[in-house]
Amino acid sequence: MTDPFAIAPLTGGVTPRILALANQKGGVGKTTTAINLGTALAAIGETVLVIDLDPQGNASTGLGIDRRARKLSTYDVLTGEASLREAIHETGVPQLYVAPSTLDLSGLELEIASERDRAFRLRNAVKALAEDDAGPRFSYVLIDCPPSLSLITVNAMAAAHAIVVPLQCEFFALEGLSQLLKTVEQVRTGLNPGLAIHGIVLTMYDARNNLSDQVVQDVRQFMGEKVYETVIPRNVRVSEAPSYGKPVLLYDLKCAGSQAYLRLASEVIQRERAARAAA
Repeated sequence: MTDPFAIAPLTGGVTPRILALANQKGGVGKTTTAINLGTALAAIGETVLVIDLDPQGNASTGLGIDRRARKLSTYDVLTGEASLREAIHETGVPQLYVAPSTLDLSGLELEIASERDRAFRLRNAVKALAEDDAGPRFSYVLIDCPPSLSLITVNAMAAAHAIVVPLQCEFFALEGLSQLLKTVEQVRTGLNPGLAIHGIVLTMYDARNNLSDQVVQDVRQFMGEKVYETVIPRNVRVSEAPSYGKPVLLYDLKCAGSQAYLRLASEVIQRERAARAAA
């Protein structure tokens, strides 16, 4: 059996680096992490695209894209009605872009279930984008997955180099992780041999709660060095920012949440550099 914890090797000049944020449990901070990790990567010099694959479209809203402005979305990309480049919007953050989603995406699985390339729609779209010199060239693509192990999530895994798994600091943090790892192994076997677990990010940490400390210890014991050192705290400014259509780094740069996401972005880049050096 292949090791799902080994970051896939990088070949020279591969760009962009594609990371899918996935966890079939809802409310663990996937979208918040996609928005704010993307912003933090852009703030330290990367050119980043967030692909919103959740029909709820919260990543799009949190990056300031009004629903009425989403003339083309990831639904149009995955049905072949538009290219990924055509669906991309600029955000209020320099060097950060988003391909928004709409509720139409919730019916996608039924529409493409019988198509032979149904699991590779996103991979093909990202490949075409990487070969297109008409717009910005992205160094990172972050895919915000829906809270399920659906065909949409499989598309994200088939397109990604690695997966970032947000885990909430709560009693059931590890519940379902084994199923996610099993799905990763299935995707590696049948669709994407290079797929890996990039890292586990612990979210919604509450220093006042002894349970949070226990969860952090348990997850680190179980997952080892695959858990990022950075822990994202439960922070009211992080919760408030989406209602203003802003990442927390724009809403309040100095708050604990913003500083944590900047540290996480640095960790992600350090792991990428280590993988590149080992390739």
